Amino acid sequence: MITIAVDCMGGDHGPAVTLAACRSFLQHHEQAHLLLVGLPEALSVLHHPRARIVPASEVVGMDDPIEIALRKKKDSSMRVAIEQVKQGHAQAAVSAGNTGALMAIARYVLKTMDGIDRPAIATQMPNSQGGATTVLDLGANVDCSAVHLLQFAVMGSALVSVLTDEPNPTVGLLNIGEEVIKGNEVIKKASELLRSAANSGDLNFLGNVEGNDIFKGTADIVVCDGFVGNVTLKAVEGLASMIGGFLKQEFSRNIFTKFAAICAYPVLTSFKKRVDHRRYNGAALLGLRGLVFKSHGSADELAFENALNRAYDAARNHLLERVQARVTHAAPLLTFAGGTDENRA
Repeated sequence: MITIAVDCMGGDHGPAVTLAACRSFLQHHEQAHLLLVGLPEALSVLHHPRARIVPASEVVGMDDPIEIALRKKKDSSMRVAIEQVKQGHAQAAVSAGNTGALMAIARYVLKTMDGIDRPAIATQMPNSQGGATTVLDLGANVDCSAVHLLQFAVMGSALVSVLTDEPNPTVGLLNIGEEVIKGNEVIKKASELLRSAANSGDLNFLGNVEGNDIFKGTADIVVCDGFVGNVTLKAVEGLASMIGGFLKQEFSRNIFTKFAAICAYPVLTSFKKRVDHRRYNGAALLGLRGLVFKSHGSADELAFENALNRAYDAARNHLLERVQARVTHAAPLLTFAGGTDENRA
């Protein structure tokens, strides 16, 4: 039985979406148990033998400063959900709440793994191979050192090995060109470290990749800093919305554009479905001593259920242990590269 703690109050829609998603998730997973964390009066509408309410008296708002969420709201649904993981009552926690607050609270409550300085946010993006490319970091770390990028690659490899059963997934370093001489000093140093990791058998490093390689499926994993990753993620999310808006606009014009739109409709709708970010919702916060998954704040029922699915699969396939095993194996290289325990508290 896999138990997941759910921050039911987080996100733009709160219980209106999270409870519906929880109900559907339980119908599809007979070996799952949910801890519904939040205001009891808001959660009592969901009755299920494999769901239990865990009270929390406060809610972290989407615009709450990190300091307020971390220091003032100590009984928030977000924090209580993460504490269920720390206390061993749940194997994973899921929240659609404030990303900065979630990372700060998870890092404070769970701490980072030995050998990891900064947790990273990782998720999948669709590619032309019919699968998905895992990209990290997606916003947790705007400024990264070369060592951090190496750590992200090690953790991302563990995640993809769980998602795909591929024991040696390929890694690419996002750059402005494939050539070794391109990029800033951080990227050049990271490339050196990743090549060393490949030589020692810790990674399957392909080399530098460009932005379009994410969607070509050139590498299973693409590593970048959080600034670039977050911009890329938002661009992908906007693509499906743009296609939907295009179809709506063309159908409202004259008879000729309507005819053209009808002809193109099957192809465009299929493409829209492929790039629908709801299908890939559920980003892993890697590097923590517990499993935490971030759902998009505006997630609907389908999207939030997919976040629950990802947390369930990660727990069932022992993602935490596999990340730690890879980090431990790479420890000599990480130490040699200058890794620190700067945030362990």
